[in-house]
Amino acid sequence: MSKISKFFKGGGSAASKGRGGPSPQEALARLRETEEMLSKKQEYLEMRIERELAAARQHGTRNKRAALQALKRKKRYEKQLSQIDGTLSTIEFQREALENSHTNTEVLKNMGYAAQAMKKVHENMDLNKIDDLMQDITEQQDVAQEISDAISNRAAFGDEFDEDELMAELEELEQEELNKGMKDVRLPSVPSTSLPSRPASTRKRAEDEDEMKQLAAWAS
Repeated sequence: MSKISKFFKGGGSAASKGRGGPSPQEALARLRETEEMLSKKQEYLEMRIERELAAARQHGTRNKRAALQALKRKKRYEKQLSQIDGTLSTIEFQREALENSHTNTEVLKNMGYAAQAMKKVHENMDLNKIDDLMQDITEQQDVAQEISDAISNRAAFGDEFDEDELMAELEELEQEELNKGMKDVRLPSVPSTSLPSRPASTRKRAEDEDEMKQLAAWAS
């Protein structure tokens, strides 16, 4: 059994074991602590790798043995760093899965509460009473509509009057208005001055024609 498995198996508190296992919040807290610890270990290893690389460059060919030892240590640190990267990825995946499971659990719990509340509300409802109530509402709406139609109907007003008599009275009124309009019309007045007399030349010509007619009558 690996150290990580022993850590998760035996790392719980006595109170958690008494309850049959840690709660999701406790497990998430432990995973975050582990991630923080490994992240710090990553920073330490990266720093050591930089130091060993600088030492190898410093010794170079002048002290080949010391340079090789520094490179070997750098390789070991790089291997540990790679392992920590894989471990962090696994822990991150596990933490996300646990968070999703916890969220789903809370959602289902709340949905269960809502279902119980709906059941409690529906216990006081009788479907037969609801049908009767809806039928009463529909009937009252029909009655209200009939009342509105009766109020808005104007056909009941004016039925006692004869339409022919009304038309005849209207024609008389129109004729009176027409006669009144004819009285108000004024014809043009006759001019008071006499018409102008015919010119003298015209009068002389008429007299000559009369004399010629008389001579012709005498000669015949």
